[in-house]
Amino acid sequence: MTTTAAQALARPGFDANNLPYGAFVRTGQAQSRLGVRLGDHVLDLQALALDLNSDLANWFEGGNLDSLLQGTPADWDAVRAAIVEWLSTPAHAQTVQAHAIALSDVEMVMPFTPADYVDFYASEQHALNVGKIFRPQNPDLPAAWKQLPIGYHGRSGTLFVSGTPVARPNGLRRVDGNIEYGPCRFLDIEAEMGFVCGNGRMGPISLANADQHVFGAFILNDWSARDIQAFEYVPLGPFLGKSFATSISPWVVPLAALSAARISTPTRDLPLAAYLDDARTTPSGLDVQLEVLWNDEIVSRPPFRVMYYSYAQMVTHMVVNGASLRAGDVFGSGTISGDDVRQRGSFLELTWNGAEPITLANGGERKSLVDGDVIEMRATAPGPDGSIIDFGSVIGRIAP
Repeated sequence: MTTTAAQALARPGFDANNLPYGAFVRTGQAQSRLGVRLGDHVLDLQALALDLNSDLANWFEGGNLDSLLQGTPADWDAVRAAIVEWLSTPAHAQTVQAHAIALSDVEMVMPFTPADYVDFYASEQHALNVGKIFRPQNPDLPAAWKQLPIGYHGRSGTLFVSGTPVARPNGLRRVDGNIEYGPCRFLDIEAEMGFVCGNGRMGPISLANADQHVFGAFILNDWSARDIQAFEYVPLGPFLGKSFATSISPWVVPLAALSAARISTPTRDLPLAAYLDDARTTPSGLDVQLEVLWNDEIVSRPPFRVMYYSYAQMVTHMVVNGASLRAGDVFGSGTISGDDVRQRGSFLELTWNGAEPITLANGGERKSLVDGDVIEMRATAPGPDGSIIDFGSVIGRIAP
């Protein structure tokens, strides 16, 4: 029996069921290349397509996902089908393996050029926790929270790929009753899922058509300067406390790989407007399980499956007013938090604003991040036939 490239190179989590896209630079070279991950290798898609005389090579020539994001879902499906065929055909095995590069021999770079960036606030438990921390006398959800997915417009220019150091930001913050300028004293994380859009157009976009404009998903860490944010955020919301850094994982898992992870959103206790009502549409909740590691120690396991709003509702709401959607637009889910203490997706919640410090095995009692700390977030989802879809990880080290 002849072995295929998929059989030879795959491992659980990164097999032909997944095939996440990423941009990479080979050691000693300057030009980035677009690839898909198979096991512990990345396949150079343009070189492979040219070697196989495929007319799909033009989708890969830009060195990242930008060209493919300009395409349509039919284009995305055709490219993915071709890659699967290349990997599953024994006659192509030698050619495929010739273009398989060990991950240890590449540097991962931004997988696409970010256009706009919107961050949502879609976890009910996170919103409730924030209310209890900051408004203990009136901890209810914001008035509009169960009517629409609340969000804010962020800074696409400070979206960084995993591994990029995160500089501690400066800003105005309240210290012992005085307003001072200086470095953030409560640097925090937000464990989120991010999504990148393609097939751009002017809104609105219906829920039923949302998948025509969302290309794929990745892990997102929206770093937060809580003391700077606390002083500035009333009445217009997050600004400098958020815009200094947002980290994303280097691998973009296409929606086509997440069919087995689709679940329904939670039961509503208030009816939604018709444009957000997903009761009769294809489920667009996702059963993704995250892990947060603080200096290599797992401190939280946020479950994305509990999110009140789905990615489809987010993108639909984002452009319901007629706003444009561009290829490369990114939106984040907002902090993911479950009911259990160890399912909270921010240190604000895990330490209850510093009142309940975490004891790290190799770092003592901690309330927030210090310089030199390393945060890693990992995520997986169920794949077809009992397989696993691995999103890889996003890592950031705190620099002074």
